[in-house]
Amino acid sequence: MNVPNDWVDVHAHFTPPTTPEERRARWQAMREECFTLPAPYHWSLEETLRAMDRDGIAMQLLSNIPTDHAALAASNDYGAWLVREHPSRFGLLAAVPTDDPDAALAEIERARTQLGADGFAVTTVYNGVPLGDPALDAVWAELDRLGATVFIHPDAYAPGSMGRPSPLIEVAFDTARTITDLVYRAHFRRFPHLTHVVAHCGGALPALSGRLGLLGGEAWVPNPEGLTPADITGQLGRLYLDTAATATDHTLAAALLMTGPEHIVYGSDSGVPCSTDRTIRANLEALLASQVLDRAQIDAVGRAAFRLFPSARARHDQSRARHDQARAATTRHDGPGGTATCAR
Repeated sequence: MNVPNDWVDVHAHFTPPTTPEERRARWQAMREECFTLPAPYHWSLEETLRAMDRDGIAMQLLSNIPTDHAALAASNDYGAWLVREHPSRFGLLAAVPTDDPDAALAEIERARTQLGADGFAVTTVYNGVPLGDPALDAVWAELDRLGATVFIHPDAYAPGSMGRPSPLIEVAFDTARTITDLVYRAHFRRFPHLTHVVAHCGGALPALSGRLGLLGGEAWVPNPEGLTPADITGQLGRLYLDTAATATDHTLAAALLMTGPEHIVYGSDSGVPCSTDRTIRANLEALLASQVLDRAQIDAVGRAAFRLFPSARARHDQSRARHDQARAATTRHDGPGGTATCAR
């Protein structure tokens, strides 16, 4: 495989330390929801770094969104610790509990002032509350004031459907429903300073975007904001879409028509049981072999997320500069066979 160089992965998960008993209980619960994982899943920092080095990934933006508020805060704490320990390899997208506006605002402030979060992560429907709930307007207004970048992920732990687990196809429609709801609330127009990155190349949304543009402004569609077809397609065009499990040309072609190549960012979906080394590598190979993007565009996709997270970019650039300086110093002072030489 043609290995990327110095890419950033916007869609990577992690798990705070767990006991074997906790992992087994989670595994059993997943199997009851049609997720036939053969053994309990265990996230490993060492294996993650190894895979990043293998695949040419310089940095991952980490996210994890537990449904319990205390667990969510503890997860954000652990994510911040990972960044402190490996500042040039990881960034934190702090989880926001969007079922409670006050709790959400408090966690945003804590993540920003105490944890040094690079951005924020939310779930399409968190404990039954969708992102378009009007009660969350104050939360979105605060994130807009901050000029934040927000990663939107579907509910991958929703019940299975027709005997198959939700990560297979349900997440794609969950994403499309939620983003469509936000469009009809004029969310992306009302909060212009927010940047949204949507997981899995927007799920089913790119394939439906033409239909929304064609029919979405018709009189038979409830439209309290009075959106025109141009309003609808304009809001959709503002979205950034990641390539997690969706980097084949089948999906990219529709995504490019909806947003354009400059709004596609690399995502692996690593760190969860529905992603394996095989699927992550196959997805990466599909992106590298794309026929709808040229080589320069593919490489730009791999680095695009650095534009969205300036603090993470700064840590990466500082580390690279130190590495380059150290290599230059070695070149100056080590002659043939390692013999020190003097520069005149």
